[in-house]
Amino acid sequence: MPTGFLYDARYLKHQTGAGHPECPERLAVTFDYLKAQPWFKDLKHFSARLADEKWIRSVHSKEYILRVKQACERGKRYLDTPDVGISADSFECARLAAGGALELADQMMSGNTTNGFALLRPPGHHAGENSAMGFCLFNNIAILARYLQKKYGLEKILILDWDVHHGNGTQHTFEEDPGVFYVSLHQYPFYPGTGAASETGVGRGRGATLNCPMAAGSGDSDYQKSFSEIILPRTDFFKPDVVLISAGFDAHEKDPLGGIRLTTECFAWMSRRMIEVANKFSKNRLLSLLEGGYNLDVLPACIAAHLQVLKSVKV
Repeated sequence: MPTGFLYDARYLKHQTGAGHPECPERLAVTFDYLKAQPWFKDLKHFSARLADEKWIRSVHSKEYILRVKQACERGKRYLDTPDVGISADSFECARLAAGGALELADQMMSGNTTNGFALLRPPGHHAGENSAMGFCLFNNIAILARYLQKKYGLEKILILDWDVHHGNGTQHTFEEDPGVFYVSLHQYPFYPGTGAASETGVGRGRGATLNCPMAAGSGDSDYQKSFSEIILPRTDFFKPDVVLISAGFDAHEKDPLGGIRLTTECFAWMSRRMIEVANKFSKNRLLSLLEGGYNLDVLPACIAAHLQVLKSVKV
């Protein structure tokens, strides 16, 4: 079965304002780069659908969803914080981002694809139940995890977040849920200020959050050591039914927003480790969603490297 690839030109309608790093060009440049690769035609291509509000409400409050909708309709330039730029089409784009993830899930769970990647925006992992933050409106990966729990009955979901920024919204969504193992490698201390190693979950979810804070200047060997010595033993113990990746590429050494020094090859290396986990425990089920990554010269190559690992899986 092929690897699924989801992209929709409607994502480009989300306008964040002049000079904003989370710009439409991130997707446009990447898509043009991927189309030129000889293996791109081997992927199975999908377009997004609008997420039904009931699935968005599995993570976000009804009041917050309405507030996002009204802010866009009223021509507001940002929501909650100045870094969350919005425009008239941003509410629809956010629903398409969440819905794109759900479309990819349905394709994988129905057996049409082995695994998949969604080239989507706006990103999501900072968005909380009642708040926008860090370029994010709806928490796409969290909505996807709830969807897999509720629609498909998957009981053990691994979310690996390798974005340079800690996914505070995702962590807070699942910090009391022992069925979702949230793992994050991120620069620390850094925005948004969360993600200390001492944050391990709350109540019944204690132990189901694993933060691996990385000092500024950390590189490939530091990340690989954390994988080998901490993350992979814990994922082996958890034995996930599905692997989800918050795939931000802003930990790259050339990214303007972070201070981590990963190479493009390291993203491929981490992708291979997660493919091995999915092969061992999850019937090869793995889905990844784009989060950050703001250097337009390196983001396409990083995503291409990730996709090539995903499409290498033989079933």
